[in-house]
Amino acid sequence: MGSIFDGSYGFPLMVVHRDALEHNIATMAAFTREHGLEFAPHAKTHLSREIATRQLAAGAWGLTVATWRQAQAAVSFGAPRVLVANQVVDPHGLRWIASQDAEIFSFVDSRAGVDLLARHAGARPFPVMAELGHEGGRAGCRTLDELLDLASYVQRSEGVTLAGVAGYEGSLKSADEVRKYLRLLQDAVEHLRVKNPYLTVGGSQWFDVIGRELVTTQARVLLRSGAYVTHDDGYYRERTPFTRIDGSLQPALEVFAHVLSTPEPGLAVVGMGKRDAPFDEGLPIPRKAGLEVVKMQDQHTIVRGPAEVGELLAFGISHPCTAFDKWREMPLVDEDYQVVETIRISL
Repeated sequence: MGSIFDGSYGFPLMVVHRDALEHNIATMAAFTREHGLEFAPHAKTHLSREIATRQLAAGAWGLTVATWRQAQAAVSFGAPRVLVANQVVDPHGLRWIASQDAEIFSFVDSRAGVDLLARHAGARPFPVMAELGHEGGRAGCRTLDELLDLASYVQRSEGVTLAGVAGYEGSLKSADEVRKYLRLLQDAVEHLRVKNPYLTVGGSQWFDVIGRELVTTQARVLLRSGAYVTHDDGYYRERTPFTRIDGSLQPALEVFAHVLSTPEPGLAVVGMGKRDAPFDEGLPIPRKAGLEVVKMQDQHTIVRGPAEVGELLAFGISHPCTAFDKWREMPLVDEDYQVVETIRISL
């Protein structure tokens, strides 16, 4: 398919490195197997058939998504099970979920949410996870008593069936906080009257703690990490559990762009902006030594350091979850930047 540098592609351009992508998928598949976890990687990170297919082939239980529209994409990718790690309240989405043969799970944290699902149930009840949150976190019941009351309500309601307990530890700041939260989730599972329940947790920052703390839990522990699949050179490079345990992830995304102007000594304007690379959890990281990104605008990036007009610069990114939404297609490249496949984004 040629090289990205042979004129077939314009710049700016984001590429996906095949070797790093496949290394990351294999690494997390091995981690979950070795720790007795089931794995539903969060596909909102990429929403790509090409990547999802690789994750499922590596043994994933299914795919996690954030919305029912993303669930449609996951079903089209061939996922045997889909976990919507959210409250589904859109009537159109609930009707679609009710019409599917695939197993589609979702979260609930209120009686109102349960009632809404029950009103839209089809021939089969909606399988749900009762969500336990934490103070200052996202959704979820705020106490164990609230969660157990909700679980009991689900079990008394028509049109829904309780599949287990859900939580999200990614916004907690320390391992001690994570361990305390995981103990609450374990307590919740132990109080449920559910055969073979699920306990689903997971971001990409604390899965090592999850692997240690939940090893004896009497539930099927379902991990939902997503950003691992392409990793990055910024936010997750600093926060991945592989800074604490054996193993590694590799940054798989790279952006190329030309220097458009050098209006002042030591200052360069690059033809890449917020439309082309993520900026919400850290600015892009130049591959060339001596350069530093100081600002991003819609179509331009301001860089300090030695650069020449017309020079093609390479950048790593920070936070992959907002990288894929900027490109409909990206070339998958080998180590020589030869294009081996096209990564297509479904939403």
